[in-house]
Amino acid sequence: MKRLLQIIGLLVVGLGLFVGVALLSGRQAPLDLVELAEKRHAVELESSLVAVNGVRLHVVQAGPKDGPPVVLLHGYPELWFAWSAQIAHLARAGFRVIAPDQRGYNGSDKPAAVEAYAMPMLVQDIVELTQQLGHEQVYLAAHDWGGAVAWYLALEHPERFTKLVIFNAAHPLAWGDAKRANPDEETVSWYRTFFQLPWVPELVGRLGNWRMLTGSLRSSSREGAFTDEDLDAYRYAWDRDGSMHAMIQWYRAGFRDPYLPQGDGNVKVPTRIVWGMQDKFFAPSMAEFSLKHCADGSLRTLPDATHWLLHEEPQLTSDEMIEFFRAAPR
Repeated sequence: MKRLLQIIGLLVVGLGLFVGVALLSGRQAPLDLVELAEKRHAVELESSLVAVNGVRLHVVQAGPKDGPPVVLLHGYPELWFAWSAQIAHLARAGFRVIAPDQRGYNGSDKPAAVEAYAMPMLVQDIVELTQQLGHEQVYLAAHDWGGAVAWYLALEHPERFTKLVIFNAAHPLAWGDAKRANPDEETVSWYRTFFQLPWVPELVGRLGNWRMLTGSLRSSSREGAFTDEDLDAYRYAWDRDGSMHAMIQWYRAGFRDPYLPQGDGNVKVPTRIVWGMQDKFFAPSMAEFSLKHCADGSLRTLPDATHWLLHEEPQLTSDEMIEFFRAAPR
């Protein structure tokens, strides 16, 4: 019994040291990301909190107030700042750009419950955001997890979205298509399984000044895609008010309560898919599988771009949006 108590005591001490080191390692000094983006891209930005669906979303806007509105939805582990180059290009092209931190991220509210990050909640956030800002219809562009939300927005609220641009985010039915086409191919990444553990991913992520996350961003992108300044901005956002826990809750909610489209899942909103073919997270075939579920869709592939094409090709991705949004309906 004495030996057992000693072992338990050592485990408790070790766990305490691990938690303490992780918390201290991940601490960041405050940064003004709006000011940083303004200086970097010579664009004037407006930052505000907008109450929607029981939470407050931090929203960055730019461009003429009477310009055609464009909503930009970021993915994991990013924030509105991921679109900073595209915000500047779109604003200069005359669009009214709206880039929220989605719930759980950076400056937006971070509800505690896993259920608060279920897909219907995420979709309703953006519907109410467009309403609160006074827009009956908007253009929509999205990446990664933001793309998952955008697919459902287009499916469930097509009347509110004029056109959709998707950057490396699979249609929700594409996962089943991929599994049927290649039954032996793994479609669930290790990190999505790891994220189901309680609190461990949040603490491990903080170790070494967020080394795992920053290392993953750089190892899965082209050289130079993420500058030291970018990663400092991200570290601050990850550390802010328990953001990392809330961000991982998106994965837990998706795992515990899978949400599939009603009906045939066919997207009626005119859609442009732009896909970096060197994506280490999603197979290139996911782009074609996604296109199958678009009634009026087109696909642009970028052979040398990765999952992080917004950072690697800021001008090209901006031009894709501008040209597609401006083009007359077919």
